[in-house]
Amino acid sequence: MIRADRRHLVRTLADLAAQQGVGIDQYTRLKPYAAPGFPAPVSSQGAHKRLYDGEQVDAYLLGKPVPALPEGEDDSDLLDRHECAALIGVAPDSWRAYKRDPSLKASRVEVGGVEHWPRGAVKAFQASRPGKEASATAGGRPRNSGDQVPRDMVPALTAELLDADPALTAAAVSVRLGVHRDTAQQALIRLRADRIADHIETHPALTPAEAAAQLGYPPGQVRRATARAETVLRARHVAPYLAGVAAALHAAGFTTQEAVPEVQLPGDDRVVAAIVLDSDRAPAPAVVWDERYGWRTAASRLHPVAKGAALPPEGGAVRYLPGGITPPPGDVVAALTPTDT
Repeated sequence: MIRADRRHLVRTLADLAAQQGVGIDQYTRLKPYAAPGFPAPVSSQGAHKRLYDGEQVDAYLLGKPVPALPEGEDDSDLLDRHECAALIGVAPDSWRAYKRDPSLKASRVEVGGVEHWPRGAVKAFQASRPGKEASATAGGRPRNSGDQVPRDMVPALTAELLDADPALTAAAVSVRLGVHRDTAQQALIRLRADRIADHIETHPALTPAEAAAQLGYPPGQVRRATARAETVLRARHVAPYLAGVAAALHAAGFTTQEAVPEVQLPGDDRVVAAIVLDSDRAPAPAVVWDERYGWRTAASRLHPVAKGAALPPEGGAVRYLPGGITPPPGDVVAALTPTDT
């Protein structure tokens, strides 16, 4: 977490690389931040993007004692999605739905390209969040379960039902939340897939089917979830690389702020990601990465990834970049940088 009143001290890996006068590619290859005694990240364990406290890093680089961060809890502490989920007792994938609540949207801040929320805002949301009855009354019908709930709240409410009953069916979700069965089925597939992937990361020797069984998911209900879990794991594996490319694009002046690209899983069997290039110097509206083909430019900032992740033909604003599936971030920048001819 980012302790209260220390937001201005936060530095990304790109910031640390610039501080040392090297490129982000070289910095992440040498990994000086892995040396003994280097300050621990202030980002949560397992976060896709490392954030550091600048005061601690400066002290370390000067050979001085690294100052301790403030202890205790403060309502102004900034929490990332993993920490928010832990605070209210839900899985991180549930937080993706909860964060759309108007009160949380209003309090969200972005630090180093990562979403954070003040501890006080999360606690206030927890005190009044919808769906609290779902987990408290797992043995019976939740109060107001016949009401139609907003679609963006379905994943979070379904997550609480799944916590109480691993064998939960889409039909049961449909009845208890008052949503269409297809909506319930999609929520269950995604939730189970994320949790299967989480379990495999903790127990790498397991197959998706074995992880599902250990989580108590009936074999007849998880075929699509186990397939998606494999895709989720690939997405998580490539996330640091995509973050490195985003940092390099920002350092090149192609984006106005450094942000981790949002990874998409079209069809549950592919990994794609888009980075909008929103600066005046940008050579294209956006770039898209596809695990099958690598990088390409996109003609639209609003919809860089076509429906179903269909591949557009090359021409006009669409150009497929050389270098294979995962070229170094610097090579992506070089391929995008206009050259004088």
